[in-house]
Amino acid sequence: MPVSRSERRPTVTVPNILLSGIVGSTAYGLARPGSDIDRLGLFAAPTEELHGLRRPKESHVSTAPDRTLHEAAKWCRLALGGNPTAMELVWLPDDLYEVRSPLGDELIGIRTAFLSAKRVRDAYLGYATQQFRRLETRGDGSFSADTRGRTAKHARHLKRLCAQGLELYTTGRLTIRVEDPDAYHAFGERVAADPSEALPLLRHYEEAFGAGPTVLPDEPDEALVEGWLRRVRAHFLAEAAHSAVGA
Repeated sequence: MPVSRSERRPTVTVPNILLSGIVGSTAYGLARPGSDIDRLGLFAAPTEELHGLRRPKESHVSTAPDRTLHEAAKWCRLALGGNPTAMELVWLPDDLYEVRSPLGDELIGIRTAFLSAKRVRDAYLGYATQQFRRLETRGDGSFSADTRGRTAKHARHLKRLCAQGLELYTTGRLTIRVEDPDAYHAFGERVAADPSEALPLLRHYEEAFGAGPTVLPDEPDEALVEGWLRRVRAHFLAEAAHSAVGA
């Protein structure tokens, strides 16, 4: 996710969380003993603070537990760009949501508005290619156990990104939990031993994306997204006004 290391700090209280859930390897069904539990969510900055001289923080990234929260507008921009990590938040199985507000439910209800063919293809294949580039730098597999573990993890992510991206591209739906976790772990181990093993899979999915067809539109429905975001702003402006009257 596009957040800097300087933003990482112990968990802090963030108001107005609209949607939050468990993502990453736990959500994919790829977690093993000792795997981290990652959380992702979005929050609404107080509407009045958006009009001041200094903009409120757009992201809060904390540890213990590992959690990333993006401000609603930033999350929308990421999702409109096809960002795979942002996108999975609105496609989680119900049991993985930890916060689900009425406005969060509305967002889930319009999740297909964020989709467009080129952005989904470019984002998912782009992220998968990044994982492959990392694998290429790992040489012939003659490295430490820790590096081997990271290599296997990158390989699993490459395979997952390709499969999920193609599903989203061809069906307009995103299944977060992978069908056969053991196959992903086996692929990771093969690639950790020989990173070149990942290239045929990447080439296969590049061809599959090229062959299509896609059910996605050429452009996302930004008007629908804009309408949701304006309802968020209006809600918290009215809430602040009501609190001021009652004070």
